[in-house]
Amino acid sequence: MAGNAAAADKVTFLTSWYAQAEHGGFYQAVAEGIYRKRGLDVTIRMGGPQVNGMQLLASGQADFFMGYDLQVLKSVEQGIPATTVAASFQTDAQGMMTHTDVKGLAGLKNGKTVLVSTSGRTTWWPWLKAKYGLTEAQGRPYTFNLQPFLADPDFAQQAYPSSELFQAAKAGAKTNFYLFANDGYPPYGTTVVAMQKLVREKPELVARFVRASMEGWKSYLANPAPANALIKQENPNMKDDQLAYAVGKLKEYAFVTGGDAATQGIGTMTDARWRRTYDFMVSAGLLKKETDWKQAYTTQFVRDLKVLP
Repeated sequence: MAGNAAAADKVTFLTSWYAQAEHGGFYQAVAEGIYRKRGLDVTIRMGGPQVNGMQLLASGQADFFMGYDLQVLKSVEQGIPATTVAASFQTDAQGMMTHTDVKGLAGLKNGKTVLVSTSGRTTWWPWLKAKYGLTEAQGRPYTFNLQPFLADPDFAQQAYPSSELFQAAKAGAKTNFYLFANDGYPPYGTTVVAMQKLVREKPELVARFVRASMEGWKSYLANPAPANALIKQENPNMKDDQLAYAVGKLKEYAFVTGGDAATQGIGTMTDARWRRTYDFMVSAGLLKKETDWKQAYTTQFVRDLKVLP
């Protein structure tokens, strides 16, 4: 097949939310022609609150999906043959935003009310309760509105450093932020998930998509402008100041380039980390022990990738 004459393979990638800096590497790979260079014609579709990504992936409406380890393990338990092929973030980016009197996650035990989203109740909240002896009664629903937190000094709430922290700072609030991963919360973040059928039948396509995406992340952290222009086009609510703040947080917490990625390359995953996530889910009653957890991921595409930061 002559390189230029070959038609690019059409690929659809579905994100987990509206376009934002946390998705920057993928938009960069489109904006800078990195996918194109690998013979891929990639369409990025935005997720959102009403979008069931796993369902769209399973039904063939997306080739790849921006997933979450706990969700993929749960899908495997339910008989959906999805598998994680790369992890853009070496840790989950979620954490707890508190008022400045709280020193560390353990400090929540002292009569604090914790605002927890619906998805948080089946992910980090059981982990946090078990680790620090918090009670179910301390949890209240988080409705993605900062006002209850801002109004009550005894409230703490789940947060992404690039989103809620930015909004709180704009509102003039002084806050502390504690990343769950720094206290041992095990999952990866912003992963790339495919159906096992695609991995089996078109491994070479998967390899090209993974490589180009991780090269996109490296490029985005060096110069985010091309992707940011695309992100604003897709999501007009996203403004320059928030994008700049978010890129700063991606670098500060080394989500993309830290941990194992520093030596093994962006996107890398290990059996040991997946084992920890499986163990946590089983101990928290979120997953059946007999689930074949090794079906939830494969390291074949990231093992020798070496897209070093």
